[in-house]
Amino acid sequence: MATITLDIQRPYQTENLPSDEQFQQWADIALLPYNKDFELTIRVVNNDESQQLNKQYRDKDKPTNVLSFPFEVPDGIELDLLGDLVVAADVVSTEAIDQNKQIHAHWAHMIIHGCLHLLGYDHITQDEAEEMEAIEIRLMAELGHNNPYIAS
Repeated sequence: MATITLDIQRPYQTENLPSDEQFQQWADIALLPYNKDFELTIRVVNNDESQQLNKQYRDKDKPTNVLSFPFEVPDGIELDLLGDLVVAADVVSTEAIDQNKQIHAHWAHMIIHGCLHLLGYDHITQDEAEEMEAIEIRLMAELGHNNPYIAS
């Protein structure tokens, strides 16, 4: 059986952060179907760190909910390292309130969304977006949550 190994970093502490077990559940549901061992880091940050990384890597000067940094394994090297997710806690919290979503449901969606990006899914084109969103909707339903793309 495949194993998903998480390194959870919380340099920024705030209310309503998910537990290690919740992060593990969300990563597992997104990644275990690929039947492969994966290692990834989930780093919970404040808006300043999110904004700095978003500006540096995406040329967008604002904080964002989740950033995905896939690890590119060099040829000839066997590693299970998938990459890093950087999640801005305050952005996720604000979005949940603004979109009338349960906070932990929105966290689940962000982790699943980020994991899919690490696997190579994207939403640049309409077809890519539809494929990625369909997976997210199905996985969120498996967790007992509503479609994350419909406001509650």
